[in-house]
Amino acid sequence: MMQQSAETRPTIGDAVAHEQRAYENSNPTSRQKFEAAKEVLPGGNTRGSLYFDPFPLFFSSARSSKVIDADGHEYSDFGNDLTAALFGHSNEAIVSALKAGLDQGVSYGGTHDHEVAFAREICDRFRSIERVRFLTSGTEANVAAIQLAKAETGRPLVLGFFGGYHGNVLNWLEPESEMNVDRADVRLARFNHFETVEEIVRKEGKDIAAVLVEPIMGSAGGFVADTAFLSRLRSICDEIGALLIFDEVQTARFAVGGYQSVIGVYPDLTTLGKFFGGGLNFGALCGPARHMDRLGPGHARTLSHGGTFSNNVLTMIAGHAALKKVFVQENVDRLNARSNELRSALLGQANNRRVPLQLGSFGSLISTHFQADLPRGPEDVKTPPAFRKLLQLFMINNGIFVTRRGQFTVSMANTEDEFSELENAFGIFLDRFGELTDHFD
Repeated sequence: MMQQSAETRPTIGDAVAHEQRAYENSNPTSRQKFEAAKEVLPGGNTRGSLYFDPFPLFFSSARSSKVIDADGHEYSDFGNDLTAALFGHSNEAIVSALKAGLDQGVSYGGTHDHEVAFAREICDRFRSIERVRFLTSGTEANVAAIQLAKAETGRPLVLGFFGGYHGNVLNWLEPESEMNVDRADVRLARFNHFETVEEIVRKEGKDIAAVLVEPIMGSAGGFVADTAFLSRLRSICDEIGALLIFDEVQTARFAVGGYQSVIGVYPDLTTLGKFFGGGLNFGALCGPARHMDRLGPGHARTLSHGGTFSNNVLTMIAGHAALKKVFVQENVDRLNARSNELRSALLGQANNRRVPLQLGSFGSLISTHFQADLPRGPEDVKTPPAFRKLLQLFMINNGIFVTRRGQFTVSMANTEDEFSELENAFGIFLDRFGELTDHFD
């Protein structure tokens, strides 16, 4: 890569300012709508992860692999609703099932066949799952998993990991957040560093009810847990009598039996969310009958648990249709293979320009880290937030929607033209701004 003198080389601040001006000039309607939204929504926002400065895009519609904003711009979507839109935004099989379901009523207020069929399909796919408790979000599923583990063990503590994200009230990216529940009962270790787990267990192992972990730490940066690390978590839970909980809200997309089937390590409890509802609100707590049946009426030690929309008929219909007709082995294999080709192409472009790049996560989730060594946890990240902002604004200005976290999220709806579009835009980005990464390490 041709070197520029210190006097002529642009700074990250200069580059961000240029892209931000272009973004602001192109999106006046989104800006206006954002300002108006602040009159009725806190900070003009309902879902904090969708906010980015200087103001977020307002979307007016979405179809297949495209999103359209309030100013009429169409984007190839590689944000895909922060992994929830695995099937794109209007999969025909799911939409058809929903239309038929709407003719039968929006809300039943009773048990129905759709929830039984959906739960049976999940049980058939996951080796570790015999029972499914439906909820309305992955957050709710993780909270319920913790409470069930505490009830089953009679213990008060949960061991998690710095940088873990299990919902807005279990946000260990910000462990001191006052929105987090039961902060006094949480002990945090370093992801992929088993010695820090052992240290906590030596001191408080008899009080630990559960170990809660993402097999691949998603929101923090796509850090893949070493299989040996997860195996040792399985062993230590068995040794101390704690329950191992896998948060597969994001990682279940990698195989029809979840990521646990890829690595061959199986938890006591599994939480699901996001794409599993076929694009509608969804959460599930799953596991073996010996633990899960306590959530049902009639058990000798039943735990009272319910939720008005937990068996929402439209979610049950959409989720079941998604599993039976879309999230099948052939489609999952094709998505992972094509995503791996994209991963190789992006790495090749960086290597050709001698720009340091590591790509985290797995399969159809591609997390970018502009550094020489692959980070194994949050403390290893060297890419500054300003550079992630630069990447996002550049991509949006070039017709590709991505989130601020620097992740390319691939859906089953993304096309070959869109893959080429992304590869080309990424190459231009590296040509223009690759030199800015020289001092990240």
